[in-house]
Amino acid sequence: MSESPILSVRHGRVGVISLNRPAQLNALNDALMDDLGKALLDLDGDSDIGAIVITGSDKAFAAGADIAVMADWTYMDVFQTGFITRNWETIRQVRKPVIAAVAGYAMGGGCELALACDIVIAAESAQFALPEISWRCCPVRVAPNACPAPSARPRPWTCACRPAC
Repeated sequence: MSESPILSVRHGRVGVISLNRPAQLNALNDALMDDLGKALLDLDGDSDIGAIVITGSDKAFAAGADIAVMADWTYMDVFQTGFITRNWETIRQVRKPVIAAVAGYAMGGGCELALACDIVIAAESAQFALPEISWRCCPVRVAPNACPAPSARPRPWTCACRPAC
């Protein structure tokens, strides 16, 4: 049996969710995002919990989307299955403060996950990046409204937030 992609513990009035895919640098996949959503809602519904902390390992908070899983997928495969995004809005539904405790890499979707939290606490080792920008892609969750608006003039951007900009 494989390990759970997240670990959830309670320390007094604080719920701590640890991303638990160390071999993949906590890369985000469907199982992790499903379990993260469930843990967030569980802790949010617990009246004994006052705040929630999401953390990773010393090496990586989250290295972004699990590209290995997506290697043979088309844009439509990712879009139609809601790969890692179908639970993304759960963090916005949580009424308790959600704190990202970031050490190591927070790349792509990992950076976006941290930025979706109410507070980000970064260790000196924390490294934040949105590498998709260098591939002319817009970050899916942080900046969907920053994608260039469709116009009559073609633009050299591919946006993950809408099929064609």
